[in-house]
Amino acid sequence: MATIYHEQDTDVSALAGQKVAILGFGSQGHAHAQNLKDSGHDVRVGLRPGSSSRTTAEEAGLRVADTADAVEEADVVMVLLPDTSHGKVYAEEIAPHLNAGDMLMFAHGFSIHFGTVTPPPDVDVTMIAPKGPGHLVRRTYEEGIGTPALVAIHQDATGKGRQRALAYGNGIGAARAGIIETTFKEETETDLFGEQTVLCGGLSELIRSGFDTLVAAGYQPEIAYFECLHEVKLIVDLIYEGGLSWMRHSISDTAEWGDYLSGARVIDDGTRATMRQLLGEIQDGSFAKRWIAEADGGFPAFLAKRREARASQLEDVGRQLRTMMPWLQSEDKVPPS
Repeated sequence: MATIYHEQDTDVSALAGQKVAILGFGSQGHAHAQNLKDSGHDVRVGLRPGSSSRTTAEEAGLRVADTADAVEEADVVMVLLPDTSHGKVYAEEIAPHLNAGDMLMFAHGFSIHFGTVTPPPDVDVTMIAPKGPGHLVRRTYEEGIGTPALVAIHQDATGKGRQRALAYGNGIGAARAGIIETTFKEETETDLFGEQTVLCGGLSELIRSGFDTLVAAGYQPEIAYFECLHEVKLIVDLIYEGGLSWMRHSISDTAEWGDYLSGARVIDDGTRATMRQLLGEIQDGSFAKRWIAEADGGFPAFLAKRREARASQLEDVGRQLRTMMPWLQSEDKVPPS
């Protein structure tokens, strides 16, 4: 069974008098910085010069500094930047300003696990990874609930790495819900696997394939869109609320029977073999190497695939149908290609 820490298991004094730098002010960055500030910690936000987030952070009442200056000031540095930028930012703006006894933190283990960042042996290297997007981390903090998180200790130079990381988790509100012990390896590999096979890659391809099958069989694209994409939220919400059993309890008997009868025919032994292959590519580092090379080359294949996906019939039909549902505010959702 997993080890789970709650508020009573944390010692907030483990961060007493320590300055915290949050690098980045995106989805997670804004939530961590504001929650820690509201919890009484000495927070500054590190951003590159000219960052469009600078004004937003300052308007939230946070002090902003250039990344290197924020690291120089801080005892605790949380890196909340895109994975592919960690190596360059670490080498140029973090490493020269780390001091013995500092704590370097991450919300995802990619750069430590795959070696794009190699910290010196005299600093703590830890992870607090909320299991929800930043807006949820912020909202649940304000509601007094908190969002669950993971904690991992890669390097405990001070002997107080776990206590410091848990105090940080307490500061963002995660200890109210529970902080689950893991490792950098486990968090990184399971996170990438879930994204590729179920949450993003698997689900996106299942939706697209269902839509294409119905349209190719002569059904109206609008009907196919509702059945294969729009109604996914109804099912996912039920699963989120109470697992697969609650979803099956809430749908019709016909739908539940179709679930049992047909699901294993769609996701068959061939699919499961592919999942194992993808997990192997994550574990042996080949996925990470390919992604880092893509980033180093300026993301040509990534951006081409994005453009191709956004130009699909599925997306075109969706844009038209969402005008019937103004509460979705669809025009604000996806930035231009």
